[in-house]
Amino acid sequence: MPMLRTEDGVGLHYEEAGAGMPIVFVHEFAGDARSWEPQLRYFSRRYRCIAYNARGYPPSEVPEDLEKYSQARARDDIRSVLDALRLDRAHIVGLSMGAFATLHFGMAYGSRAHSLTIAGGGYGAHPAQYPQFQKDSKTNAEFIRGQGMARFAATYGHGPTRVQFQNKDPRGFAEYIRQLSEHSVAGSANTMLGYQARRPSLYDLTDEMKRINVPTLIMAGDEEEPCLEVCLLMERAIPTAGLAILPKSGHGINLEEPELFNGLLENFFHQVERGRWTARDPRSVVASIYGPGGKPC
Repeated sequence: MPMLRTEDGVGLHYEEAGAGMPIVFVHEFAGDARSWEPQLRYFSRRYRCIAYNARGYPPSEVPEDLEKYSQARARDDIRSVLDALRLDRAHIVGLSMGAFATLHFGMAYGSRAHSLTIAGGGYGAHPAQYPQFQKDSKTNAEFIRGQGMARFAATYGHGPTRVQFQNKDPRGFAEYIRQLSEHSVAGSANTMLGYQARRPSLYDLTDEMKRINVPTLIMAGDEEEPCLEVCLLMERAIPTAGLAILPKSGHGINLEEPELFNGLLENFFHQVERGRWTARDPRSVVASIYGPGGKPC
């Protein structure tokens, strides 16, 4: 079982497939490396694909110390994966919790990325949602410790931005619930408390986002209401960002709509690798606000 060590000594399990330019996949809270199977099977035909389990997600190690879990740790774990595998740069693709880590990686270590993909990112970041998200994360941690992962998967796992997946692909949804049920109680609770409940609001980080100069693709499902305005915030703040909204879709878009997700991602990679994905022309921002002829819309 392949393992690597982070800079603070935590063992992370990872999987590899394919050869070529590397892609590192960073999973969501309710997932793990297995969540990226539709992407590894597709992209490993032309790329070297790496998916790893975050700290707290067996067979990665589960630190007991809460201070081993944070937004900064999640960000730096991506760098540890690159360092351990001797990769100078890679395409970094993150979903949800992994999307936050990917964004922060881009702000801190943009030179190590060919591109950034931020999918399903932004939940709980809006100022109107942020205090409640922090409170809910603490409540979820208590629930996990008291009721266990199977019970948590049966409730949290069926949330309003997950039913789209259940309706489209009951078999795939059942697999997602089963895998979530297998997660570590200690690791999941510590991730909720140390990472989710303490991550900064993206609305406080717009100046840092404006300095990102790495090609960036933001993706979200149109029925993931808590993320849509945050995705627009990121798209407007990051000069190199483009935004793709998947119709009739919820949160786990890489599993819910794998063909569409993979197609958008592949087209993005091709544009990046050919130098065709550039920073937006400032005139387009004026046009979007004021309309033709510079007149307010």
